[in-house]
Amino acid sequence: MNKKENSEIIEKSKKKMDDKQQILSEKQTQELNINNKSLAPDSVKKTTVKDKINQDETATEQDKKEENYNDYTREQLIDFLKNIVKVKDITTIKNEISLIKIAFYKKNKKENDERFNQFIANGGLKEDYQSGIDPVEEKFNEIFKIYKEKRKKFLEELEKQKEKNLSAKKQVLEDLKKLIDSEETLKNTYDDFNSIQTKWKEIGQIPQKNLSDLWQSYNFLVERFFDKVKINKELKDLDLKKNLEKKIELCEKAEELLLDTSVQRAFKKLQEYHKIWKELGPVANDKKDEIWERFKSATDKINKKRHEFYEKQQEEQQKNFITKTALCEKVEQISCSLIDSYKKWKQTTDNIVEIQKTWKTIGFAPKKQNNEVWNRFRNAVDSFFAKKKEYFDKLKEKQTDNYNRKLNICVQAEAVKNNTEWKKTTKDLINLQKEWKTIGPVPKKYSDKVWNRFRLSCDDFFNNKSSYFENIKSEEEQNLKYKLELIKQINKHKFGEDDSKNLETLKDFQRKWTEIGNIPVMQKAETQKNYRVAIEKGMDNLKLPTTEKILLNYKTKLESVKESPGADDFFIKSKRGITNKIKIIKNDINLWENNIGFFAKSKNADILKNEFVKKINEAKQEISILEGKLKLISKYKK
Repeated sequence: MNKKENSEIIEKSKKKMDDKQQILSEKQTQELNINNKSLAPDSVKKTTVKDKINQDETATEQDKKEENYNDYTREQLIDFLKNIVKVKDITTIKNEISLIKIAFYKKNKKENDERFNQFIANGGLKEDYQSGIDPVEEKFNEIFKIYKEKRKKFLEELEKQKEKNLSAKKQVLEDLKKLIDSEETLKNTYDDFNSIQTKWKEIGQIPQKNLSDLWQSYNFLVERFFDKVKINKELKDLDLKKNLEKKIELCEKAEELLLDTSVQRAFKKLQEYHKIWKELGPVANDKKDEIWERFKSATDKINKKRHEFYEKQQEEQQKNFITKTALCEKVEQISCSLIDSYKKWKQTTDNIVEIQKTWKTIGFAPKKQNNEVWNRFRNAVDSFFAKKKEYFDKLKEKQTDNYNRKLNICVQAEAVKNNTEWKKTTKDLINLQKEWKTIGPVPKKYSDKVWNRFRLSCDDFFNNKSSYFENIKSEEEQNLKYKLELIKQINKHKFGEDDSKNLETLKDFQRKWTEIGNIPVMQKAETQKNYRVAIEKGMDNLKLPTTEKILLNYKTKLESVKESPGADDFFIKSKRGITNKIKIIKNDINLWENNIGFFAKSKNADILKNEFVKKINEAKQEISILEGKLKLISKYKK
């Protein structure tokens, strides 16, 4: 073909392209609009640089790697992280970093839980626990910070590279325009076109906002090129056939995505397939609509599936929001209620903990409300535990005071536990036990210790008392035999004519009786009665002054009374009664002595005076007897 003919063909081609330009532009725009529509709006608007650099891995590989990392210690995981972040290509390590991070924080949480459980097992209170600074965790965070800084730098560089790629692709479009307008031979033009296509494909990502317009321009120019150069039909058909095969393969892959259980993963893959579809050249016109409808059908189904997934997710999130709101109201109601006992606080705290566990089982609320409802729940829980802390701070102060009071009781019990005044000490310890019961609880860590200390003192005393009275029982039985034998001796004794000697004998009997000691309570009254009868019978044989006899009898009476339970009361009442009687008699004597001074001297007056003198003497004798009784009472009471 000569130059002139070639020029005519090009002119005709230009005219034809101009006629077709408007139709082709509208058609390409329509096709691209369908393509873009098939890509859900979120994929265009919300796809971020992070999404572009993330690499999907299969679930099997993730589980395997996660399981492997779980086998290492925190220190070993730090070493792995330290080596991985040295890699220059940051896009290749994202999944590894994520798995190491998950494994590390699992182990970190486990160690924190173990420290917390050990703290509780050692007697600590939950609200007093402080985790402190973990140097291993700080080291991990330092290295992880290096990764984030490198990734940030990478993303910044990626954005810069996209702008460079945009400029490069615009230059490719200019080159393509020049090629279309050039007068080169078919062979050279086609080679240049292939070179431009290769260059276009080799250029990396561009900013999302320029993607659609740039692609439309490129596709339009490619169509213009094919119309212009009129490459031979066989070559074009071969190219169209290859493009058709590749697009069929994309259709099959897109249809396989319908079986993927992960809607998000399927949609992400679909975006990649659409990108590849756009990069492929045209297919035969008779297959163009058919192949596109097949690809579009798979796309629509995946988009519908994704739409239904998000609708269902929104419904679930709304239900979660309602459930979480109800939990907030429940915690707020509990937080405002009056709780005034340890038992109620424990029960209520258990309820709050169960509510927290329930909260964790509920999924996310809608994005706009999720943070709001979480902050409401957290504030309600924090308010409850703040009130609980305030209550237990006051309770702790009260328990400390109770502890000091119980320590004081322990000291008092320890001071008397070895006392052998059994009756008095028993009464004192019983009173201390009653006082102990009136005192409230003490701090839990001291409760058993202080109680065991007090109980030990009480047990020591009552064991000593029990041991003493077990031993004294046999002794009392023996004393009973001695006293019964002494009563027989008193009854059998024959008194002589010498009253002085007889009196000494009776005093000797009384002294022996006193020295014998206690006898069983059941036989005490009867034995004492028989002894008193025997002594009184012996004194009847004595020719002693009345005063001395009365005092001897009274002494015997005191002997029988001094060991009785009411001895102290008897001595007090008797002493009071005798003292009052002495006072009355002395007043009578004073009165009588005054009256004697008024009697005149006469026979009748002398008789009356003698009667008063006699009464005064008898009264003085009675006073002497009463004073003797007071001395005996003082002696036996002491």
